[in-house]
Amino acid sequence: MKILGTICARWGSKGIKNKNIRLLLGKPLIAYTIEYFKEWGKADRIVCSTDSEKIAKVARKFGAEVPCMRPQGLATDKAFKIHVLQHIVKFCEKQENTNYDLIVDLDPTAPLRKRKNLNEAFKKFVATDANNLYSVCKARKNPYFNMVELDKNGYAHLCKDSSVIRRQDAAPVYELNASIYIYNRDFLLRTNTLHSDKTIIYEMPDGASIDIDNEIDFLFVEFLLKNEVFKFD
Repeated sequence: MKILGTICARWGSKGIKNKNIRLLLGKPLIAYTIEYFKEWGKADRIVCSTDSEKIAKVARKFGAEVPCMRPQGLATDKAFKIHVLQHIVKFCEKQENTNYDLIVDLDPTAPLRKRKNLNEAFKKFVATDANNLYSVCKARKNPYFNMVELDKNGYAHLCKDSSVIRRQDAAPVYELNASIYIYNRDFLLRTNTLHSDKTIIYEMPDGASIDIDNEIDFLFVEFLLKNEVFKFD
């Protein structure tokens, strides 16, 4: 089984300047994900898709390849990550004159992964015929319970599907935590959506489900690591 490990890290973060290479306890943020990939050890190749020479330099320093720079059309905040992945997969396959079987994508902005998480997610995926897998955590709010929306006059009403009276009766729901993604190669190259009729999930605890999007997120992750509230083991 041939596996391509991917890390997508563009330059233009609006929430935090230079987010992907900002130092987190003395180490660039992206380095945590590169090192996690390397320790996992199952990826035949670990590549970083970026539009930034600064990010590329850091990625290479910590052990990832940057086989090409990301096209500007795929480097905006409107670009769909599926298309970014399709670009880097096609480039690597053409470069090597081979095809991969699976693509494992880890987001550098979600560094809080237990060492067991990727192994468990991978094992779950390969035991099925699923198209793809993504990691989730239990949703903090349930859309079937006490969710409201405003009508055209500004008055609040229960959402159409939010009619459950007791929280305990609401169907369980999950939110994507932007941490682990696994794709069957053929599905990835033909899809325009993350979801399919054969998509499965891998649940991670809420405490490990922080996608760094703003300064508060960054400082919170820094606090958890510095004070050993979160441990990778």
